[in-house]
Amino acid sequence: MASLGAAGAASAQGSACLITKTDTNPFFVKMKEGATAQAKAMGIELNTYAGKIDGDVETQIAAVETCIAAGASGILITPSDSRALTPVIKEAKDAGLLVIALDTPFEPADVADATFATDNFKAGELIGEWALGTLGDKAGDARIAFLDLNPSQVSVDYLRDQGFMKGFGIDIKDPTKIGDEDDKRIAGHDVTDGNEEGGRRAMENLLQQDPTINVVYTINEPAAAGAYEALKAMGREKDVIIASVDGGCPGVENVKEGIIGATSQQYPLLMASKGIEAIAAFAADGTKPETTPGLDFYNTGVNLVTDKPVDGVPSISVQEGLDKCWG
Repeated sequence: MASLGAAGAASAQGSACLITKTDTNPFFVKMKEGATAQAKAMGIELNTYAGKIDGDVETQIAAVETCIAAGASGILITPSDSRALTPVIKEAKDAGLLVIALDTPFEPADVADATFATDNFKAGELIGEWALGTLGDKAGDARIAFLDLNPSQVSVDYLRDQGFMKGFGIDIKDPTKIGDEDDKRIAGHDVTDGNEEGGRRAMENLLQQDPTINVVYTINEPAAAGAYEALKAMGREKDVIIASVDGGCPGVENVKEGIIGATSQQYPLLMASKGIEAIAAFAADGTKPETTPGLDFYNTGVNLVTDKPVDGVPSISVQEGLDKCWG
């Protein structure tokens, strides 16, 4: 675990913890920057923790327990497993801490007091619609590879995956399960752990199963970068569409360079800064954050970024994406 800020047996009112899945993924690096800057501006003591890899539940559990023992006012967490962390989150809430999920909702969402996140299903739907429109008349013959997160199939994983399927016109079976579809256009699924090496490995595996793959969905942009390297090694980088989610500055640069065709841009800095504001309000008078009307979370927004727009699919240009990454 990595920690920032003063630690002690008891911390003052207005103290907060940020617990991310890792401290290497650029998405979580930006989230930490947002939380740190907002905490400093508001005079909030902040301690930060991160798992060793995406899926490191044990380290996240230990971090929550540390925050409880330290008497923190609240916790911001991107859960590595949206189900397995439920018992320790309940302990935190029972101890009087405000718990806010960032980016990845718990299952059910009300395990946390609030969720500040992208509409992950919508993010997937946008890139699915874009891929469908880009292929046009050839969409019926698509061979689609899905590069997902990990075997746990946490909420952020299936929401983006299933959103892509809806956008592409694939019949969704169980919306909380990956891999139960029967559409002949699906070449296969593999997991990436949300990093470049995992993306490369998963793409290599799926290309061995089906060398005719021409559409690639990825859970995030590091996985997309790895997929591109695997495709390039086979001389397929020019004839395969890659669509992803994140919208970080390196990812948007990859859209500019043609490595990724389109990406759905999230705003992790906004998630984190809003989370710190919510903990400060809770520490002051017990106020809890409200959700976006019609949703069970606070929606921090999403934009499709591409320089190859499709009619009927709202998007922003790469330059606009670069101006906004990461807010």
